[in-house]
Amino acid sequence: METQLHDLIEKCSAGNREAQYKLYKTYSPLLYGLALRYSYNQTSAEDILQDAFIKIFAGLKDFKFEGSFEGWLKRVVINTAITGYHKDLKHRHHADLTEYQEILPDENAEFDSAEFTKEELLYVINSLPEGYKMVFNLYAVEGFKHREIAEMLGIDINTSKSQFMRARGVIIKKLNELKKFKISEL
Repeated sequence: METQLHDLIEKCSAGNREAQYKLYKTYSPLLYGLALRYSYNQTSAEDILQDAFIKIFAGLKDFKFEGSFEGWLKRVVINTAITGYHKDLKHRHHADLTEYQEILPDENAEFDSAEFTKEELLYVINSLPEGYKMVFNLYAVEGFKHREIAEMLGIDINTSKSQFMRARGVIIKKLNELKKFKISEL
């Protein structure tokens, strides 16, 4: 298996279109799911994925076969999403966050995450303001430390921590609301 992957990467590096297509078909579902976590809609996720694969194919010659290839691919997608986030900041209208300012995470949430479908959880996370969503995904999903997130996003470490806490609070609030809505439909 390792030899096949090595051969596939070498062929892709040499510009073999068939090999590139095979690599794309093999990894695009996983990487698209990752891109969806960092975007607000499917179109944005597709753009992230496309940009990431351009970077992947350009950078394959530099892959040293040290560590996980899948991990390297994921890192390219995450970095592509972060780059897009920075580019788009100047073009985005800032959402009114006043309703979120007072929300603190409730350790005694009135639900279990198993009560919600994957789609419902993704919807709630995708509804977060851009900064909250980026920090939440990087910390809670990808496992980065706040210091790493601060460096990646060019923010203060305390900003990373507070945005994560606020994101968590918003998620808990929205999931509690969703649960109440689901119960009222019964």
